[in-house]
Amino acid sequence: MRNGSNRQKEVVAVLPAAGRSLRLAPLPCSKEVLPIDLKGMVGSRKPHLRVASHYLLECLQKADIRKGYIVIRQGKWDIPAYWQGGEMVGINLAYLVIEGSSGPPDTIDRAYAFVKDKIVAFGFPDIILHPKDVFVNLLDRLDCSGGDAVLALFPAYDAKTMDMVDVDGAGRIRAIHLKPKMTRLRYAWVCAVWTPVFTEFLHQFLYGVKKQGQKARVVRNRRIDAHGDIPVGVVLKEAVKAKLKIEGVTFPSGRYIDIGTPSGLSMVHRFVSHSQASYPA
Repeated sequence: MRNGSNRQKEVVAVLPAAGRSLRLAPLPCSKEVLPIDLKGMVGSRKPHLRVASHYLLECLQKADIRKGYIVIRQGKWDIPAYWQGGEMVGINLAYLVIEGSSGPPDTIDRAYAFVKDKIVAFGFPDIILHPKDVFVNLLDRLDCSGGDAVLALFPAYDAKTMDMVDVDGAGRIRAIHLKPKMTRLRYAWVCAVWTPVFTEFLHQFLYGVKKQGQKARVVRNRRIDAHGDIPVGVVLKEAVKAKLKIEGVTFPSGRYIDIGTPSGLSMVHRFVSHSQASYPA
């Protein structure tokens, strides 16, 4: 049970699914509904095919989050066709349809009018992660600490592809390093929860980028993103600089895999089998 200053606010999930999956192209479906594993669902005698986004939604459901917005690009109709209203995982799902996006922060911000006064639980639906109670821990920390955002910190399997986090002994984030070529840092952030304070910061950050014509400087950094998109890590990094209270919960034995990359997808079956043995449902 969660407690603390944020307990009266509704928690809603926001999941960005507007990408084009260029690293895996061509695909026969959206990567978020790419079949991953066959496993019996809780309370069901029939096996169900689990798709990539299933794992994140189960983590959200474990934290008793019952409402979520999936932001999709026009044409990715297989996502709502598969998940429909979310009955399969016990989460009421709604869909926001956009034509295009400058990156995940822009995609998230399309839900601003619906979530600006709520606690947001955020994750990438193409990243499989364990343990399942990750959002339970993040929300507990958010309630107890009074922070603006709490990040889930996992041991990075390849620091050059992740946003590495400098966190102190009390769990306060001191700095975020975007895909560093070399680092001694151990932890990368994988998902997060945040308050309306950070939602507003993200909203104003994007407004400033568009108004001041900073797109060339912020968006087109292809060392950070090969396609020139704004990553969420840029916004988090700026929030730390702006002295927002950004904290982290470390999961020393936590594991994740990004199925949106060829290398991640090639290892997914081994990852899922290991996770099922290590973290039983």
